[in-house]
Amino acid sequence: MATTRTATTRWEGSLLEGAGKVTMESSGLGTYDVSWPARTEEPNGKTSPEELIAAAHSSCFSMALSGALAKAGTPPTSLDTKADATFQPGEGITGVHITVVGRVEGMSEEDFKAAAEGAKQNCPVSKALTGTTITLDASLA
Repeated sequence: MATTRTATTRWEGSLLEGAGKVTMESSGLGTYDVSWPARTEEPNGKTSPEELIAAAHSSCFSMALSGALAKAGTPPTSLDTKADATFQPGEGITGVHITVVGRVEGMSEEDFKAAAEGAKQNCPVSKALTGTTITLDASLA
């Protein structure tokens, strides 16, 4: 069954001087301030589309890797995943770098890296970012 999740944004003013608020409608988690300076300078307590994409990618990747590891008979004890989304004004998102450190009993480093590579290729957010360079560092704790 397909699901749809919704977020909304209200923007006021010009791109450079204006600001907006993004609301996580489906989950009700809250409303977050967004601005152009949060994308290109310091966040100063505001978020950006790139940070939201990084959050989506790190969680999606973790779910995909956890599922693949469990399916292979080696469910993880834990996965710590960080996603860094890079934004270049005038070009857009130029890349995402994923770093994952896993605790997985009975798995070799080589097998963990292969599973992580599979998750990088197959998580739905990675697929949505087709055309963006996605790099990966994977290791066992």
